Amino acid sequence: MVNRKTDGGPGIKGRRILAYIVLAVISFLCLFWFYILFINCTRSHSELTKGFTVLPSVFAGKNFYNIMHGTLPIWSGMLNSLLIATCSAILCTYFSAMTAYAIHVYNFKAKKFMFTFILMIMMIPTQVTALGFLQLIGKLNMDNTFMPLIIPSIASPVTFFYIKQYMESTLPLSLIEAARIDGSGEFRTFNRIVLPLMKPAIAVQAIFSFVGSWNNYFTPALVLHSDDKKTLPILIAQLRGADFLKFDMGQVYMMIGFSIFPVIIVYLILSKFIVQGIAVGSVKG
Repeated sequence: MVNRKTDGGPGIKGRRILAYIVLAVISFLCLFWFYILFINCTRSHSELTKGFTVLPSVFAGKNFYNIMHGTLPIWSGMLNSLLIATCSAILCTYFSAMTAYAIHVYNFKAKKFMFTFILMIMMIPTQVTALGFLQLIGKLNMDNTFMPLIIPSIASPVTFFYIKQYMESTLPLSLIEAARIDGSGEFRTFNRIVLPLMKPAIAVQAIFSFVGSWNNYFTPALVLHSDDKKTLPILIAQLRGADFLKFDMGQVYMMIGFSIFPVIIVYLILSKFIVQGIAVGSVKG
């Protein structure tokens, strides 16, 4: 019998067209809100009070000039957020990958307990430990510094779990044994062999960690007090909390748009590793 439903058959074409339509709709819904944000960045406060429009206005330069020459230290906030988010992403992904490597490769009595204990920590909200955290950094004289915002990122159960699951499917133990037989040390094996194999997973988690730290408002608002050390989310909240006479919605939208550009740049830099990871997974599947 001849199978009429080949790759070019009507059934395959219909499902492919339906998939393209669904992807187009989802892409539109995801990007539409960015479009609204950038449109509102170009509008004045009086125009924003009149309602929504799909066409940009001419007040983008004025809004940008006002936030840059206002009372808030925008550039220092940008540098502070960039420093904290970059350091947090690097430490989070590196030490989470190292922890996942230890759980995956080594056999010891408390292995299952440690894995379960790390996953249990995922269930504890940040707000529950905030009071004890503030007391701890006060005793360590770390209040109003960046250290309490960077060092805790080393312990990230979510990142550990993701990398651990990825490691189980892409890192055979025979490769580690072969490296040991060749005389490679543990740190050299991890840095030279394991990390390159984990690039897609590390890139994904680096994006999540960077964005999470960049958008974090709760902890920095508790720790940072000086204006020159505050991050962009705190400055945005201060701009939105201005009194009625000084409040300008156009500046708020411009500030939000200004704050997401570094996130987009980081995603564009690391997106090729995400695509590679998807391609590798599809070939192995």
